[in-house]
Amino acid sequence: MNRCNAFQFSRLAALAALLALCASAMAQLTVRPFPPAAQRGAMVVTAAPELLLNGRPDRLSPGARIRGVNNMLVMSAQLTGQDLLVNYTREPHGLIHEVWILNAQEALAPLTAPQ
Repeated sequence: MNRCNAFQFSRLAALAALLALCASAMAQLTVRPFPPAAQRGAMVVTAAPELLLNGRPDRLSPGARIRGVNNMLVMSAQLTGQDLLVNYTREPHGLIHEVWILNAQEALAPLTAPQ
């Protein structure tokens, strides 16, 4: 019976770690697709769900989703006091519902005008 020895296992683990690192690096270099209604602004979470958007007081909607530069969900309390460049959408009542924290490439890319 063939068994995986320690050397083969360590090679497989190293390869898996390298693939995960490459995937993470590629995710940071890509520009995510944003909805046509997305707007861009500077956001600072003051005390969740309260925030400043382009220097004006605003509020996150209940169930708002904030995605970090790696597209993973981030809790608003983790961002308290950080000055972030974001794309965002609003829900029908005017509250901010979806937020994407921009990576370097996304920040340089122009935002298409809402239709």
